[in-house]
This record gives sequence, C-alpha cells and structure tokens, in this order.
Amino acid sequence: MSINANTRQLDALAAVFRVNAVRAQVQATAVVRRGALNVKNGWRANATATAGQHARLYPSSISFDMRPHPRGASAEIGPDKGKPQGALGNLLEFGSVHNPPHMDGARALAAEAAAFTAHVAAIGTQMGRG
Repeated sequence: MSINANTRQLDALAAVFRVNAVRAQVQATAVVRRGALNVKNGWRANATATAGQHARLYPSSISFDMRPHPRGASAEIGPDKGKPQGALGNLLEFGSVHNPPHMDGARALAAEAAAFTAHVAAIGTQMGRG
C-alpha cells in the first residue's frame, strides 16, 4: 500500500522560509552594523566631552568589529588597546579608587537601545508577513 500526497504547497512554504531566513540574516547584519556604528559614534562623542586633556587621544581608539553569528550578526564595540590611549578604556569607563567612572560607552549603548530594538522588531514583523 502506498500513499501519494501533493507536497507542492509545503515545498513552496519551505522555499519562502529559506528566502526569508536569508533576507532576515542580511537585514539583521545591517541593523547590527548600524547600531554598532551609532554606539561607537556616541561613545566617541561622550568620551570627547569627558576625557579632557589627559586622554585626548582616547576617543579615537573606540571602534567596532563585526562578529559572525549563525543566525544574524554581533558586534564588539569599544576601545582598541592597540591604539593610542586605548588601554585607558577600563579606567575611564568604570573608574578607579581615584577616578570616577565616565560610563561613556554605557550611555552610548543606552541611547541606541530603543532604536535597535525597534529595528529588530521590524525585521520580525516583516518576516511574519512573508
């Protein structure tokens, strides 16, 4: 005994899922890249305002690197210790016994959070519509 079934609709749905998955990954990478750039620029602006003369090269050390991720993208944002004054990052961001924390990166991240979340939600909504 054999059962024959028409799977054209399932095959078409699977194709839509594959296309949407690729599109979602491309869009997610773009959203992460834009968010990382915004955080980097905000962090640099904050650091320029708070670092003063003693760390005037520090803001230029702040950069970001995109990291591969199986279902989208991630980014690492912060001071590059290989650049001038980049090694001051922990001290300036979190402070020490003798220096108050600046929290320049944390403030930049907080400023970007709502827009980033909205962009990610928009991708989800768009993918839900197919």
